[in-house]
Amino acid sequence: MAEYIVMPKLGFDMREGVLNNWLKEVGDQINKGDVVAEIESDKATLELEAQVSGTLLAVLEEAGAVVPIGANLAVVGEADEDISALLEGKASAAAKPQPAVATEAVAADSEVKPVADKGSTAVSAEFPGGVKATPVARRLAEERDVDLAQVSGSGPGGRVRRADVEAYLAQPTPAAAPPVSAPTAPKTTATAVPSGPDVEEINLTRLRQAIGRRMVESKTTVPHFYITTEIDMAAAMALRQQINATLPPESKVTVNDLIVKAVALALRDFPNLNAAFAGDKIMRHKHINVGSAVAVEGGLLTVVQKDTDTSTLSKVATDNRAMIGRARDGKMKPEDVEGGTFTVSNLGVYDVDHFIAIINPPDAAILAVGSVKQVPVVVDGALAIGTRMKATISADHRVTDGAEAAQYMQALQALLESPLRLLL
Repeated sequence: MAEYIVMPKLGFDMREGVLNNWLKEVGDQINKGDVVAEIESDKATLELEAQVSGTLLAVLEEAGAVVPIGANLAVVGEADEDISALLEGKASAAAKPQPAVATEAVAADSEVKPVADKGSTAVSAEFPGGVKATPVARRLAEERDVDLAQVSGSGPGGRVRRADVEAYLAQPTPAAAPPVSAPTAPKTTATAVPSGPDVEEINLTRLRQAIGRRMVESKTTVPHFYITTEIDMAAAMALRQQINATLPPESKVTVNDLIVKAVALALRDFPNLNAAFAGDKIMRHKHINVGSAVAVEGGLLTVVQKDTDTSTLSKVATDNRAMIGRARDGKMKPEDVEGGTFTVSNLGVYDVDHFIAIINPPDAAILAVGSVKQVPVVVDGALAIGTRMKATISADHRVTDGAEAAQYMQALQALLESPLRLLL
């Protein structure tokens, strides 16, 4: 029986994706797990794997199309199978009209003011008001009373995205003159952005736009607090050396693997830190999936190692190595970035002593890790050389408090200072 290949959801806030190109042609035989296309979300370009086996009977979206999540991309079935009903279903879905109230609103609006020229795009049910915009951008514009015709789109074909609406809202607007008798507050204006022949303009990538949007959301809506702990890493580094002496180069355990495993084990006793804030409730995750922030060209991605607390250290190392490699090669899989419940951001490789990280919503916390260094320490009243690492947790004060986060850091410290427990 023929089935659709659909646009997957690559992250909780994803609403649509770009179909970059097809890697299979109509008539090709496809096996479950074969990579059939490359798709681009706000975060990365990923390989789309087929979830069914059969013959590629029809392609429903062309390369370059912006496709909502869950929409049908292609049809796979038996070579001579009749798929006319599936094709008609696709056509009907594409032609589905907007609700009458929305149509009336567009008509009423068109009587008041003309629609700004947006190229050759005509007024249609797909683009109300004649403006190409994503559903998220359209909803934000409605909430903030923004005329989308006045917003410049940075998406494919000039499509207006949420980031474009946010940038429009960030522009300074003239304020009404205060009453003569009222004292005026100091005027604040946005810093002018330089332009001209001495400035190079670089358009934001989808990834850079997503990072900017998510980080602004986090710092303006999440009440962060921070706790830093210094950890004695001598025993952990010695254990790593012993483990790696028995392994081939492609299987060696990194310092980050030890930290990720310890983070997961410590989370077992602190479920509020393995959670998400949801308005009037806290959503505690039943699985502990620790993400690792990875620097890639043009930005940052988080790859997620699943069931980290129950995975062996060798599996944690193998999974992370494979996902980090795919992230840097631009060949990520949807499951590489899905399902994270806590994140580790490790800048130790850059000789960073200490830093704080921004929480990745909707997570309740993130751990920032610096370099493992030999430093002077005082042991039993005498000066000695110690191996130390600083780690800082950023936590959401709506979900947890300082004492709980401090106790979590003590548990993490104990695990890394007695690292044999990471092997149990």
